[in-house]
Amino acid sequence: MPSGTTYRKDAESPAVFKDILKDAIIAWVDCWTDDFEKNAIDAGIQLGFSKELVTPLVIEQHENYEDFGNEMGIKLVSVQVKQFDVTIHPLILLLSKNFILTIHPRSIDRRFQRLRRYADAFLKKIPVTAVPADRLTMLLLRITDETNERNFEHLRQIEDYSDELNKDMMDPATPRETLGPKIYEMKHALVTYLNALWQTVDVFHALRYGDAELITDNVRLLHRMSLQAEDVNHQISLAEHMSDVMASGLEVLQTIYNNQLQALNNRLSRVITYLTVIGTALLVPNTLATIFSSSSFNLQPDDMWWYVTMLIASTILSTWLVWLWVRKMGWTRRMDTTVKNFGIEVKAETKKKPSRKRVKAKKQR
Repeated sequence: MPSGTTYRKDAESPAVFKDILKDAIIAWVDCWTDDFEKNAIDAGIQLGFSKELVTPLVIEQHENYEDFGNEMGIKLVSVQVKQFDVTIHPLILLLSKNFILTIHPRSIDRRFQRLRRYADAFLKKIPVTAVPADRLTMLLLRITDETNERNFEHLRQIEDYSDELNKDMMDPATPRETLGPKIYEMKHALVTYLNALWQTVDVFHALRYGDAELITDNVRLLHRMSLQAEDVNHQISLAEHMSDVMASGLEVLQTIYNNQLQALNNRLSRVITYLTVIGTALLVPNTLATIFSSSSFNLQPDDMWWYVTMLIASTILSTWLVWLWVRKMGWTRRMDTTVKNFGIEVKAETKKKPSRKRVKAKKQR
């Protein structure tokens, strides 16, 4: 009040404060509601703001600044985080010559809990003899600073949940079908959070360079507003850095999975090769058994001995021939094992056994 005393009161309707605000030199009215789109417009109109000022800020999504000379409207954002569920709530600030009206959903009521507790002490620090624009700007800076501090706290929560997600990704027992949605939720949370901060930066630029009549021209106060904008930009840099770190971690994890799949594929290829060689060796006796099982040969029980002897001999002969072919190809003399881990390649080779000719020539020398 002009005498330097403060006044505090709660009411069910903003219209109760209309007469009190006429005598106050600086005031803050905080209004929260369950039905934001319906009651926000009514609350602004009841305290003397025009419908043309309030309606675009409430209804239009991308509208965040309106200046009508003797009244001004700002839309900030309030971030609420629950694990990877990031919700953006609107926060409307309506500025008149001697007071600020904040309107927001009831779900973010606790955002101004600390500011409401110390509102009396803060208002007493505003000089009564100060210019009205300076007093209004001081109160505006205090409200925006409180909003930014609450928004900045949620980045730490996103980081904690991201760390838990990294633990799940490094656990081989974690079902892979659950990791994809979690990774998307994490990235979506960061994108939503960054969009909210960029919207806040746009509001500060509009206030700083908009030349609004209600905002002061005091260089010291405008510098404080620029510092708040720098804090938001710094928070944006932290969020983007966190996004880069998470992206690099996902790339490393994807590389590990690709190497594991490649190693498994190599093992399966080797097993298939061995089975093919074994099948080739057994193909000859199997073919002979198929041929002689025909009724054309009319084999009798007395033919069992020479028939079994033929199968055994053909099996041994075919196995020996396959072994000679494998030896000729060099499979028994050399085996290259390639281990790839993070782009590092290690090759281990078995030592070649010297041939008999080389041993004999060495003994002769």
